[in-house]
Amino acid sequence: MRVALVAMETAHHRDTRGTHRFDRLARQLAAGGHDVTVFCAQWWDEDTTVREEDGVRYRGVTLGPALTSFCARLPPLLGVHRPDVVHAMAAPPEQVVAASAGGTLAQAPLAVEWFGDEGLDPEARLTRWAVREPAAVVTPSEMVRTEVRELGADDDGVRVIPESIDFDAVEAVEPADPVDVVFAHPLEDSANIEDLLLGLAELRDRGWRATVIGDGPHRADYETQAADLRIDDRIRFVGECDREERIAIYRGAHAFVQTAYREQFPSELLWALACGCVGIVEYQARSAAHELIENYERSFRVTDPQELADAIVDAGEFERLTVDAAWASYDHAAVREQYVETYDWLGAEGSWL
Repeated sequence: MRVALVAMETAHHRDTRGTHRFDRLARQLAAGGHDVTVFCAQWWDEDTTVREEDGVRYRGVTLGPALTSFCARLPPLLGVHRPDVVHAMAAPPEQVVAASAGGTLAQAPLAVEWFGDEGLDPEARLTRWAVREPAAVVTPSEMVRTEVRELGADDDGVRVIPESIDFDAVEAVEPADPVDVVFAHPLEDSANIEDLLLGLAELRDRGWRATVIGDGPHRADYETQAADLRIDDRIRFVGECDREERIAIYRGAHAFVQTAYREQFPSELLWALACGCVGIVEYQARSAAHELIENYERSFRVTDPQELADAIVDAGEFERLTVDAAWASYDHAAVREQYVETYDWLGAEGSWL
């Protein structure tokens, strides 16, 4: 299938989970044998408008993120390219307008990717147009799906496609030393690690060990809080870790605790569950984490630090695992096929399948 992805700003321009998800989609589609071109602002230094990387063709529409020029140049480029489907990021919404025009010229259906961290004004006319115009809107969770429906998206056209993991990598990495609890999140305002620390403090008379993955502006404050609660000798703050290090820690851990206030999709929880962790999720109104474990036996949903502490104790009833095949359906290849099925549903009729 010939797929045109539209993102004036890729992960090379903006470091957000949404841009990284879209870049990962491009690589996964290319790995699946599809012809993928990302129409974007040029982020490479070479004096050429086209760059290929990981099987993906990047087409520089402008030399840098220049919205007016990008939107003016995009439609004819898409018309000439003749993709089977056009798939655009929701932000900025002006590029959705341009992608729609280009899709009309190319006679290709339009899909929009709405991760939920775009920071768009929900009252703005263009924001609402960007979810009403496409034939399909893809979100990572039911929570985000509800958000776009409230903006006016057609319910039948909103598709929930989760984040994905490399399940082969889960099985390939050796487990790290055993710990009882692991937490992973950037240590900033939304982390809500305070509830985890308070829960662990309730268990200070028990023999547990915990690891905290992540860094951020509040790390020193959290380390101080752990010391004030007299549990700092049993918590390791390991900072940022690469994916292989995280997998090793997850495979060695018994339970993963999720407390963050805001999660469009709980990616680290997913990785940890695949690595055999028991999932303990504190319910938050702006987090989709509870969705992931809704029908999963090896899990607990809690609402406060005391319930969290009880769940850590009760997690001991489950055997320790280092991998759980129940989550193989979230492998990159399986999730990629959900995108391809969405394109098929839109009526994309490419010869690349």
